[in-house]
Amino acid sequence: MQPSDPAREVTSICSDLIRIDTSNHGPQGSKGEREAAEYLATMLDEVGITSTILESEPRRATLVAHWEPEGCDTSLPPLLIHGHTDVVPAEPADWQVDPFAGEVRDGCVWGRGAVDMKDFDAMVLSVIRDRVRTGRPSRRPIRLIFTADEEAGSGLGAKWLVENHPELISDCSEAIGEVGGFSITVRDDLRLYLIQTAEKGLSWLKLIADGTAGHGSMRNPDNAVTNLAAAVARIGAHEWPQRLHPAQKAFLAAVEDAFEITIDTGNVEESLARLGTVARMVGATMANSANPTMLQAGYKVNVIPGRATAGIDARFIPGYEQELLDTLTELIGPKVRLEVETTEIAVETEFAGALVEAMQACLAAEDPAAQAVPFLMSGGTDAKGWSRLGVRCFGFSPLGCRPTSTSWPCSTGLTSGFRWSRLSSAPASWIASSTKPDHQRRPSMIRRPRRTRLVGAEFPARIRPA
Repeated sequence: MQPSDPAREVTSICSDLIRIDTSNHGPQGSKGEREAAEYLATMLDEVGITSTILESEPRRATLVAHWEPEGCDTSLPPLLIHGHTDVVPAEPADWQVDPFAGEVRDGCVWGRGAVDMKDFDAMVLSVIRDRVRTGRPSRRPIRLIFTADEEAGSGLGAKWLVENHPELISDCSEAIGEVGGFSITVRDDLRLYLIQTAEKGLSWLKLIADGTAGHGSMRNPDNAVTNLAAAVARIGAHEWPQRLHPAQKAFLAAVEDAFEITIDTGNVEESLARLGTVARMVGATMANSANPTMLQAGYKVNVIPGRATAGIDARFIPGYEQELLDTLTELIGPKVRLEVETTEIAVETEFAGALVEAMQACLAAEDPAAQAVPFLMSGGTDAKGWSRLGVRCFGFSPLGCRPTSTSWPCSTGLTSGFRWSRLSSAPASWIASSTKPDHQRRPSMIRRPRRTRLVGAEFPARIRPA
């Protein structure tokens, strides 16, 4: 049996994953996650955990593994631990370091994906490998899923898996993934760690104005561009009423208590300016929102087009989707129509239960100054897929940020860095979920490497990145 050193391994795994370019350009194409999935499969295979790689399209790979070690209670529902292996694109010229070199500098691993979310993938993998090697089974079965396509809406990853292989997820009762677990230092003896318990839903909308085409030199009271522009301006100027979700209320109350301030809910971002980019995130989750993002009309400057269209990115607080659509329908007026092109559900769960208690306990074990706080996320994650099958989803990717950091979470501009700390080993605690005492543990046997199954083919799980 090889000696176990998760603190060393998490750094090397994170660097290795960053070196595998999995840039996801959305509709413009993707590098694919195949090599990253094969790398993860190899690392699991080395400690006797078999995995399956499923491809929704060629090279768009998602890995699924079952860890049910001897000594765990298989009568309990599995805990789903999930990450994604794709990353948003990076232009090397805009970076201080090569975004795909996985460079270690100043105690950090630098590169695209260092905090979203190859760091968490590495943390989970190193902890699982350590627990196998040291004979420490989890209390319940663990389902590991590393998905494709999260950065482009999960259509070729989590959503595809839920629609085509729901049996791989439906027996899980709870899930842990991004975004959450990062710290906000109040003072030396108090740090708030945000745990995501809710996400806004989204509707990507197309506004369409049909008018009368004609020559640009003529008067035209039925101009599609004019009608669309007026509708877009009304949406952009609309002040959405506050809709405070329970997770948001709990977060604001905790911040008020911690900083001994009174938050002006009408101007949250100014009240929380000391929190840096976190303040913007909070501001975005105080109400529904709708941002015009795209405009398209015409083909020649002296021709009035018969149609003009606009794209709207709309987000809604859990429970307020219909209010969002009703308001937008009223704002656009009778000369513009609205089509929903993409919609994603809002996600929410209670900040309560045994798993929440385990997360709180593991934070306290690694940082006595820790206080766990729920929050509502403005964006979306793979949790939107899992929740369709009734899985309670939490964002908890523990990172102890520098006390002076005002970025979210622990990233600066175009350069992202992951710093290993004791807190990064916190997944060991919630993976354990009341692990048996030392004298009751049985050493687990590390079986010889197996073959990883790729749907439609097989290959030896021995592939490493170049």
